[in-house]
Amino acid sequence: MLATMAYALRTRTQSVVDTVWGLGFVVIAVVSFVVSGLQGEGLTARRGLALALTAIWGLRLGLYIHFRNRGHGEDPRYAALMRKNTGPVVPYVVRTIYWPQGSIMWVVSLPVQVAMYQEAALGVIAWIAVAVWAVGLLFEAVGDHQLARFKANPANQGKVMDRGLWAWTRHPNYFGDATVWWGLFLLACAHWSGLLTVIAPILMTHMLVNRSGKALLERRMARQRGPEYADYLARTSGFLPRPPRRSPS
Repeated sequence: MLATMAYALRTRTQSVVDTVWGLGFVVIAVVSFVVSGLQGEGLTARRGLALALTAIWGLRLGLYIHFRNRGHGEDPRYAALMRKNTGPVVPYVVRTIYWPQGSIMWVVSLPVQVAMYQEAALGVIAWIAVAVWAVGLLFEAVGDHQLARFKANPANQGKVMDRGLWAWTRHPNYFGDATVWWGLFLLACAHWSGLLTVIAPILMTHMLVNRSGKALLERRMARQRGPEYADYLARTSGFLPRPPRRSPS
């Protein structure tokens, strides 16, 4: 986070922290894998699986956000946040951006850290965990791809994306993100200590639904899209996928 902050301050683009978000989990997973190995702890297969699942998710997310944001300048959210600052920049960004994000990242990564130290063989729970993770990754990756293709078509300018997975949930990418971390939590449940990390997927789901994800985006979309978005809200699930309802209009 310190390196990210230094780069962001130099380039005056705090939104780089969004790109680093997924990559930060990869770093934590790599460090946990190396440290647990040096200590002779954890089943190698479980450690490798935890690392692989985290790396695939984090690298895909980081690369997607990087290419999505490239050439678009500062994110309006961070621009508005920086305009509120009336004092020294470094303490302000540490308090409002980097300390909160770093803390959340550490808590959410707890299942991965704990799984690295578990000796239990990969059993039914582990493969259920992989299946849940795969469903989450599929929703997130396909949802992102569908939205990117929709936005790339000039004919869709100002329209609401309501096709594909976006007809089943207003946020397939956020649902997928949360599901990935419920899967990683299950991977840590080979031992009772893993159950204590349930705070991780709960926190991730809360952030995506109530804080920086769904709630924030829907307020902005309601202002920008008006009646068309209100109709979309009325017929499409807010988070958990389900068949779309018939339009009330």
